[in-house]
Amino acid sequence: MSKARAPIVIGAVAASGIGYYLYNAGGNPRAAEKQFESDAHRAAAKIESKIPTNYPTHTTHKAEREGTRLGHEVGTKIDSAVTTVNRDLSQAKHEAEAIAKQAKADTLKKIDEFDRTVEDKAAKSKSYISSWFGSK
Repeated sequence: MSKARAPIVIGAVAASGIGYYLYNAGGNPRAAEKQFESDAHRAAAKIESKIPTNYPTHTTHKAEREGTRLGHEVGTKIDSAVTTVNRDLSQAKHEAEAIAKQAKADTLKKIDEFDRTVEDKAAKSKSYISSWFGSK
């Protein structure tokens, strides 16, 4: 049963971490990636300082490389999400412009029809009033 929960917990922790760095960076994925790398480097340095000097430090370098790799993966995913959102916004903008253009054309068509109707009625009224006075 615990095996089924582990991916969910790991995913939730990863999503929380991504959200934390994006929020602190003001939504800028590049800044979030740099902050994550900075924090990973700081954590690796802190861990390395706690390790006795006679212990090989290649494991801390490996952890730092792994943290950097994960940071790049997160940055790539964030960039992909931002690209998708920008594409969707651009598509929505084009659709809104098309709708506005069509509405403008329809409005102008209705105004032209109204103008023609008013002019026709005015011409009929003029000819009717002129007929009272005997001129054509």
